[in-house]
Amino acid sequence: MVSAKDRPVNNVTLNIGFFAMVIGMFMAILDIQIVASSIRQIQAGVSASQEEIAWIQSGYLVAEVVGIPLSGFLNRVFGIRKLFIMSAAGFVASSILCAMSWDLDSLIFFRVVQGFSGAAMVPTTMAASFTLFPAGRSMTQQVMIGMVATLAPSIGPTLGGWITQHAAWHWLFLINIVPGAAAITLVYMFVPHQKGEISLLRRLDTIALISMAIFLGLFEWIVDEGPGDSWFQSAVIVKAVIICVTAGIIFAYRVLNSPVPLVDLTVFRDRNFASGALIGSVMGFGLYGSVFLLPLYLGQVRGYSSLQIGEVMSVAGLAMFLGGPISGALTRRYDPRYVVALGLVLAACGTWLNGHLNSESSFRELFWPQALRGAGLILTMVPTTNLALGTLPPDRVANASGLFTVCRNLGGAIGIAVLNTMMLHYNRLHEQEIASGLSLARPDVQSFLTMMTERLRAAGVTDPEGSAMAQLVYRAKLEAAVMTYNNLFLTMSMSFALILLVVLLLDKPKVRAAQPAH
Repeated sequence: MVSAKDRPVNNVTLNIGFFAMVIGMFMAILDIQIVASSIRQIQAGVSASQEEIAWIQSGYLVAEVVGIPLSGFLNRVFGIRKLFIMSAAGFVASSILCAMSWDLDSLIFFRVVQGFSGAAMVPTTMAASFTLFPAGRSMTQQVMIGMVATLAPSIGPTLGGWITQHAAWHWLFLINIVPGAAAITLVYMFVPHQKGEISLLRRLDTIALISMAIFLGLFEWIVDEGPGDSWFQSAVIVKAVIICVTAGIIFAYRVLNSPVPLVDLTVFRDRNFASGALIGSVMGFGLYGSVFLLPLYLGQVRGYSSLQIGEVMSVAGLAMFLGGPISGALTRRYDPRYVVALGLVLAACGTWLNGHLNSESSFRELFWPQALRGAGLILTMVPTTNLALGTLPPDRVANASGLFTVCRNLGGAIGIAVLNTMMLHYNRLHEQEIASGLSLARPDVQSFLTMMTERLRAAGVTDPEGSAMAQLVYRAKLEAAVMTYNNLFLTMSMSFALILLVVLLLDKPKVRAAQPAH
């Protein structure tokens, strides 16, 4: 096999190698959500409780969010090609081990290894789009990254549900083998070799590494568990917050005072990167929040199956797929800041329309909200990445791409925690409001109970009066749930609208040449 180190670099081979990196990035992002709709099947397979099985997803997320920031340092140590191959190989190996798990503990452990080992594939691919290609051509690569970053989470639950419906849950992990092996081979063959600095490993700040792992890992756990434990009413949450803040302070102090920082936080002094990271966080909120909320509504209120939910969710995925090339073309032709603003407006309109659901909303009513939101997300993601990383010198892009990815993922994690907390609050509030208006003295309530009682009596129900009252309570809870989902979608819409102000802080990136391969 001839590696890229030994062959002349040209556009065709470089594009093949980069496409292989995108495949690896797609797998890493997809595996966050691919188990979401198959939790019950996995739970039965490893004999776990509902609370225990949640760590199948949480463990991966925690490990990934710890591993991603390390990619900048590791990129300096090994170079883009070697780091990607190592990350992809670890990801494939741990995927096989996940499929071979013999109990819950082993599955959680291998999921943690999978999340950590595959974490570098996402920021490394982002860095490659800026450092291996001239800025004028890298837009094509950035469009591919934007499509993967937005599309993979959207189709993950649908694909996972389809796999477990037609095969065993083990195939959720085994499907990574072939594309993973192909990605490793093609990257080795076609991505140019970049010289690393192995000597940096001797200067690794282990205290910063440990404190970062504790800080990010606990932060992810706190926002995941906080809503269910009533946040600071839980002594465990309070202790975790204290440890998390302490670890964060230690980590920040170490990296800001180190000649060879584990993670270079000074990149946040760049106004474009800081503003772009903030917009990326809101994009993570909108992306992961919508993937979290809409299936809940369709399952709880509409009673849809996983296949029907997948059909509705596919509209946003299709809009992202079709909007990717449009986003790249608009970003090339116009000021990227205008494209970001357009994307945010579309995403705000889509989630605003989603905020007017009722208990009968179906595919037709959900089509345009999904299409607008999907198009808005991809129109925002591509130019935001370009604006955030495009003003940085090439040697800072790898570190910055890792931090940018962490900001997007943490934005999604925090957003879901906020939505969960608001869901509990609004659902309780709306149930109380509706219950206060369901007086048995009201004519419309009496009419409903009379009609339902007669209908149930005709159907041969043993206790028609009691069943009619149960139906009334069920309808009240259903309407409270619909009102709650509307509140949450409107909150997401407001976040998209408010972040428009941050666009004013962005500078247009300057065109620069690619970093030469060694």
